[in-house]
Amino acid sequence: MQAVRVHVTDGSDPLLRYGVADDPKLRSTRDVIVKLKAAAVNRIDLTIGTKASCNQTLFPHIPGADGAGTAVSVGAEVRNVKPGDAVCIYPVIGCGQCRFCANDQECEQRSFLGEREDGTYAEYVRVPENNCFAIPAGLSFEEAAAIPLVYGTVWRMLFTHADLKPGESVLIIGAGGVGCAALQMATVIGTRVFVASRSEQKLAAAAGRGAHEVINYQTHDLAKEVRRLTVKRGVDVVVNSVGGDSWGAGIAALSRGGRLVTCGAVAATDAKTDLRRVFWNHLRILGASSARRHEFRRVLNFFANSGHKPLIDRVFPLPDACSAQQRLQQGESFGKIILCMNH
Repeated sequence: MQAVRVHVTDGSDPLLRYGVADDPKLRSTRDVIVKLKAAAVNRIDLTIGTKASCNQTLFPHIPGADGAGTAVSVGAEVRNVKPGDAVCIYPVIGCGQCRFCANDQECEQRSFLGEREDGTYAEYVRVPENNCFAIPAGLSFEEAAAIPLVYGTVWRMLFTHADLKPGESVLIIGAGGVGCAALQMATVIGTRVFVASRSEQKLAAAAGRGAHEVINYQTHDLAKEVRRLTVKRGVDVVVNSVGGDSWGAGIAALSRGGRLVTCGAVAATDAKTDLRRVFWNHLRILGASSARRHEFRRVLNFFANSGHKPLIDRVFPLPDACSAQQRLQQGESFGKIILCMNH
């Protein structure tokens, strides 16, 4: 098959190369081989081949956590998937044997597809049966591939952790994949949505997608602007996947009893927190890294029942994966970046 693989050599940065790789084979009676039509590019893909990932990964290695395609081969004990089924891939891989996996909880050996196991930057991928979900009617393979990691994580942030309700207000800091997914889901349930970004282009796009207020936090004091727009009250929920200098501003923008949810730190991981604001104002700070399977089903139901579609920034052919990753790394995307297998 054709695939994009990360090559690592001593003393050099990891390289992405497009070429021929071995086809995946069924390894257990509950495995499924999926012929991929599309894959999404995520920030976790950018870490494959770095020092932190090299200890448990064999190279060359195929990255990619998200994908959608058609099942072509199934193990003898697979019951929920048959050849020809169009499937969307749930990206979290557990051991499949412990009590945590049995109860849809966080397995101690969990990883994302594309970290230890070969991922979705390829024509074919092997996944466990319970990682295959039916694609909601009306969605293309590209749209289905955009859903799993980001939209699943955003669902967990907004609704499981922050318990966002209609009529509340939410500040979304950043307008990349996470920010766009949060904007889409928050506007659907009837909340007042603020979007903050350094990019005027992204802010204009967010306003066109339903954001009630947009703030350039490079030219404005973010917390003061939120306080002004809310008549000093602040917002109920802050979604921050940026980190860095925006972290303290997000905390300062919260109302009494507010909740801040985070899933990343694109700008920087070291951020100052005024702890007095946290305990004086009874704030909650909550983290999330991915959805559980039951939450992922709710995300798919959201798209099946709402008529909405995931927001896609740009589609690249698979051989152009390096350009796709560069666009993500440079912060240029508004929505998800997709790789298309063209078959």
